[in-house]
Amino acid sequence: MAEILFLVHRAPWPPDRGDRIRSWHMFEALAKLAPVHVAALADNQADAALAREKMTPLCKSLAIEVRKASRPLALAQAVLTGDPMSNRLFRSAALARHVDALIGQGGISHIVAFSGQMAQYLPACFDGPVLMDFVDVDSAKFATYAEQDKRQPLHWVHKREARVLAAYEADVARRADASLFVSDAEAALFRSQSGLGADKVRAVGNGIDTDRFDPAIPLERVETGEGPLAVFTGQMDYRPNIDAVRWFANDILPLVRKRQLRARFAIVGRAPTEEVRALEALPGVTATGEVADVRPWLAAADAVVAPLLLARGVQNKLLEAMAMARPVVASAAAATGIDAVPGEHLFVADGAEAIADAVCTLFDDRNVAAKMGQAARAQMIARYGWDARMAPLGELLGLPA
Repeated sequence: MAEILFLVHRAPWPPDRGDRIRSWHMFEALAKLAPVHVAALADNQADAALAREKMTPLCKSLAIEVRKASRPLALAQAVLTGDPMSNRLFRSAALARHVDALIGQGGISHIVAFSGQMAQYLPACFDGPVLMDFVDVDSAKFATYAEQDKRQPLHWVHKREARVLAAYEADVARRADASLFVSDAEAALFRSQSGLGADKVRAVGNGIDTDRFDPAIPLERVETGEGPLAVFTGQMDYRPNIDAVRWFANDILPLVRKRQLRARFAIVGRAPTEEVRALEALPGVTATGEVADVRPWLAAADAVVAPLLLARGVQNKLLEAMAMARPVVASAAAATGIDAVPGEHLFVADGAEAIADAVCTLFDDRNVAAKMGQAARAQMIARYGWDARMAPLGELLGLPA
């Protein structure tokens, strides 16, 4: 009988951030194919406890270890060993021992690893199918960081990580039976970097739960004040998100407020850094921190903005907003990989003035905003159901659904 080992860099429950949303739905899809053993890491004890409570009844076995490596220690170890720093940040001797023991028992027939950091736990000798979900090309992200940080003291850290991680990703993909990425663009980029073909590298996109993200559901109202509201959602200790909200608050919102004097900007997401919190000193800016449910904030938004300068893969924040029938203004980087028509399902704009113009169009004309939101939700329902998105897993693993 088939049994699947699912290696995941953050325990999938709760599915309240982009990586955990994808890994949770992947876990659900795998559990329909065969019993699943989960070996995962967690960022802290609270996350681990939540995941254990939810997932223990759903798994054949469950092991979750809390990450302990600090970034400076991980960097030092990486330099000494030649490893990618990313791997050292997600290395756990206890989890490695658990995986080795589990494989040694002989019951595991298939392995699925989620995120490149978990490839280090793959056994050297394993006869069954191995599926590697990189999600994004992380090495390309670090290459962009290195380009942006040429004058910064830690430029060499990102440059090294881009180089070492790219070699590691390619080596892992050569050994895996198939490697997955969240979009056609990411898959194509990895093929060009690794030299591997479409037989080894393919896209399996993200979906959206349109029953949960449904504007018809009654939601508790949030007190947002007066004036049109732009909303950004995301993990607020993640550098691309920090850069995006800082740019919007400092450079774009003032242009909007020249035309809409009471325009406001809400930054909605957990773990805001001091830099993000400091933006609240600007006129019209609010940083909520973690919220129990992002949907009321989306429902309150007159426009959802995603002015990301760097974006890898598909932005779940946009899928959620579009499923909620909210009009979206996204940078070209943020919109990449989303099956949507600019001007019909969302506005795509680059540069502060162009983004401000698009936001003001939505603020000024509620009919345009409503029509775009309705078209966006219809597109999400038609193209982004999770069952359809995860359907290729059975074929790739050779397991009938």
